[in-house]
Amino acid sequence: MKKKKKSKIIILIVIIIIGFFLFQIFNVQDIILKKIYPTTYSEYVYKYSEENGVDPLLTFAIIKAESNFDNNTVSHKGAIGLMQLMPTTAEEIAQKMGMPVESEDILYNPEKNIQIGVSYYKNLLTKYKYSYLVALAAYNAGIGNVDKWISDGIIKQDGSNIENIPFKETNNYVRKIVRDYRIYINLYEK
Repeated sequence: MKKKKKSKIIILIVIIIIGFFLFQIFNVQDIILKKIYPTTYSEYVYKYSEENGVDPLLTFAIIKAESNFDNNTVSHKGAIGLMQLMPTTAEEIAQKMGMPVESEDILYNPEKNIQIGVSYYKNLLTKYKYSYLVALAAYNAGIGNVDKWISDGIIKQDGSNIENIPFKETNNYVRKIVRDYRIYINLYEK
């Protein structure tokens, strides 16, 4: 009886060791993480991110946080598509780009949504002197709120005290995108 138990333990240990080495050899962790952090719509993300001087990996992190790559999603506030654009904001940005917007249905189109969303984020980056953290806060909470927080001294325009964002949702949003952005960098910049 003792011999049987001992041989089962040895077999279990061997299986664990082989499993560990297979895990390392096939880099299962990266395979799993790439399923969780995909690069769906990469042709549009890279094209429009590069045109606007935005890191494509940051764009992926924004899309992940906003819609988890579901181009048909609509928020409870009415934001539409991959980058969760409010129709009025999208129309304003599209007009600046010289793109006609006949209806908000265009925001369900992955390419158009990413094109407009990245352009909008680029505008925010420019406005906030390339502080990507402050631009992310404005993307979520709106320019008016962020301008007020800066003028009231709650946050600095350089983003160095971004943890002071008073809206819990926006504070968590910025933290989530920073975390996801780091994960995208670790996964895809190897």
